[in-house]
Amino acid sequence: MEKVLGIGGLFIRADDPDALAKWYWERLGISLVPQGPTDRPWISEQGPTIFSPFPKDSDYFAENRQFMVNFRVRDLDAMLAQLAAAGHEATHHSAMDGIGKFARVHDPEGNPIELWEAE
Repeated sequence: MEKVLGIGGLFIRADDPDALAKWYWERLGISLVPQGPTDRPWISEQGPTIFSPFPKDSDYFAENRQFMVNFRVRDLDAMLAQLAAAGHEATHHSAMDGIGKFARVHDPEGNPIELWEAE
């Protein structure tokens, strides 16, 4: 059986796509979409990716949002300090034995972003 190899892209609607893309670049280091053959896309580091549909009535993230993206980070505390310095406070701090540490932030349009430092 053939299997997908990972996430090839995440496409979200935005009120101001250029500003939102710039926020992800400046705050999380995710490269802007290439505009030509010499531009480099964001290349994630190898590691696990979880695909998990949630029940419609889940309270894991806001019910008025259809998705939440989870990004692996090398050092959660350093990432949270970087975001806090830019005025973005994290919520939902948690840890799971054998899995890692988690925290949540929201982008400027209110989309939830879960940050995960794997153990």
